[in-house]
Amino acid sequence: MSDSGTSRSAPGRSRTRLAVLGSPISHSLSPIIHSAAYATLGFDWEYDAIELSGESLPTFLNSLDERWRGMSLTMPLKRDVVPLLDWVDPLVELVGGANTVVVTDDGLRGYNTDVEGAVRSFLDAGLSRLESVWILGAGATAASLLVASVRLGATRIEIFARTPTKAEPLKELGEALGVQVLVRQWKDSPSSLENPSAIISTVPGGAMDVEFSVTVRSAAALFDVAYDPWPSEIAKSWMAVCGTVISGYDLLINQAIAQVRIFAAGTPEVPLVREADAIDAMRAAIGRLDSTDHP
Repeated sequence: MSDSGTSRSAPGRSRTRLAVLGSPISHSLSPIIHSAAYATLGFDWEYDAIELSGESLPTFLNSLDERWRGMSLTMPLKRDVVPLLDWVDPLVELVGGANTVVVTDDGLRGYNTDVEGAVRSFLDAGLSRLESVWILGAGATAASLLVASVRLGATRIEIFARTPTKAEPLKELGEALGVQVLVRQWKDSPSSLENPSAIISTVPGGAMDVEFSVTVRSAAALFDVAYDPWPSEIAKSWMAVCGTVISGYDLLINQAIAQVRIFAAGTPEVPLVREADAIDAMRAAIGRLDSTDHP
């Protein structure tokens, strides 16, 4: 893997194939929202879902041909892919995970749009300033949400992990960012701690086996990165007290539109023509799905 930097390289126009990779992948809404955006923007691209394990990732990447434009990556591949890339942006270096890969004539280029997607989701919910944050879970997504929290001003992060040793990279990340990160056992009761600005759940499926008081749920915003099922159990507990809830749908769309920017121009910094229309199309696609057979 080459050093990260600011240079960029857009994929060629003949490259029209894209996909989301991960395991499990059958629940992914990425093909639906990406396809909706491409149709709105007039991009003649195809986007599929491919079940892929970390062990199979090197072989898959080596098999890519000139038709491939790029890939979205979900668990468990965000960290596994990094050493297989030819170039990564600084954010990938920082968080240790990439959720976006672009195929170019110069090789595979890795990006992280989860951080920007999370920041935008907080801002869309009216949360422009955070102080303390609790994060449930200690995986690659938790790292991106930690960085997003710090970008919005958080100076104290508490990580709740079933296996605290797995949270050590997050503690080191916090130190690199100049913020205090405390790691707690999952079973530790959060009710005795100071109420945070936000609680971020990176637990698959939004499972809730930690109880939060009414005071916490009323005062702190919940950011649940899961969207299947929705609402999750933890989201329901916040809704029951009319608390602020940011859903995994919000993160999904906000990180995806940044991916489309990268797939189109080789950078997340250049807005798309008709970007607002593309976002509306993504939201409408999810809305139609919710009204039919998806939870």
